[in-house]
Amino acid sequence: MPTLGVNIDHIATLRQARQTVEPDPVAAAVLAELAGADGITVHLREDRRHIQERDLRLLRQTVRTHLNLEMAATPSMVAIALEVRPDYVTLVPERREEVTTEGGLDVLNYGATVRSVVQELQSQGIPVSLFVDPQPQQLAAAAETTARWVELHTGTYANAAHAADQKRELDVLYRGSAIAQELGLRVNAGHGLTYWNTAPVAQISGMEELNIGHSIISRAVLVGLERAVREMKTLCVGQA
Repeated sequence: MPTLGVNIDHIATLRQARQTVEPDPVAAAVLAELAGADGITVHLREDRRHIQERDLRLLRQTVRTHLNLEMAATPSMVAIALEVRPDYVTLVPERREEVTTEGGLDVLNYGATVRSVVQELQSQGIPVSLFVDPQPQQLAAAAETTARWVELHTGTYANAAHAADQKRELDVLYRGSAIAQELGLRVNAGHGLTYWNTAPVAQISGMEELNIGHSIISRAVLVGLERAVREMKTLCVGQA
């Protein structure tokens, strides 16, 4: 069963809404780890809409599990990653006008750029994961970059309105995971996962980690962060 990476971006979103000092993402990471999180994930975006560089540096000093930095494949972000040295980097697509990441990285068409970033980071001891749609061509392109992992984009599955559509998209994830592993890639998944749709994804053979943020932070507003993390961890390990 997969481990749980807790994305704390939206703790910072709440703080930035008032341009104040609370709630503190670093404190949230500590509480999430105490509640059983296996890793902490943050996305340092170009526009710094939530997580700030200060947060990232403090998290690097305080996270005791592992720190996953989501970032765009740009020279400025590579420089930050090489300075801060997260435990691993996940390369994601990024557009300023989007509310959240809308789909997987187009490795098929931008493979040379992605491969260059992957090789630069991995040559300096920072493993790389690619956030991709579970499509055979994208997975094959991802393998060619020499990245260690792919993180399968689960948004289409999570947004499926009807049971039949959700089942179809879950099958796509199963096939994508199998293809990725045949290509020598390790497999994570994330985006849009909630307390109602995570368990089936957690059961995919070979799935290593689920990165989940918005649903956990939303539930934490009502029941507290530690309980919200514990409940999602239970779904990941198949004890629900």
